Amino acid sequence: MEISAGIQASLAGRYAVALFELASEDGVVSPVESDLDTLAAALDQSSDLVGLTTNPQLGRKAKMAAIEDVAKLLELNPLTRRFLGVLAENRRLAELPRMIRAFREIAAAQRGEVSAQVISAHPLAEDQIASLKKKLTAREGRTVKLTHSVDPDMLGGLIVTIGSRRIDGSIRTRLNALTQAMKG
Repeated sequence: MEISAGIQASLAGRYAVALFELASEDGVVSPVESDLDTLAAALDQSSDLVGLTTNPQLGRKAKMAAIEDVAKLLELNPLTRRFLGVLAENRRLAELPRMIRAFREIAAAQRGEVSAQVISAHPLAEDQIASLKKKLTAREGRTVKLTHSVDPDMLGGLIVTIGSRRIDGSIRTRLNALTQAMKG
């Protein structure tokens, strides 16, 4: 398996690579990826959990005990639990969101998928998302996994990010370009 140098160069990437390799050996890549999705959702919904992972004043043992309780509550896979314990012990829980992103990228690459982030001014309908996914899959030559978010400040259009490439078709960007052109 080839992992991009960008992922391997970062601290979060190195932890994600290690977790992916262990999950591959144990045959639990999908359950671990599901666990990480659950953790990401929990981090999005709980400011207390974010505080637990980022507060430097909490001691190592307190973080380890608290994160073990969170892992039990979320019914995480034993490998994911051990991984979280290592992060707490090494004082790396603050890097968890970046580790989750890196793990997702590695797992997607292993499956031959590419991730795309789509930002629109308004929520997209299911048929619009399916059509966009089909077009991006044809363009990329690989299966595209879309994540969608809404930014009302865009006014209209889409911004699609695939890896390090960005396709910006937002009205806000077009208006800014027009303003710059008019200024000469």
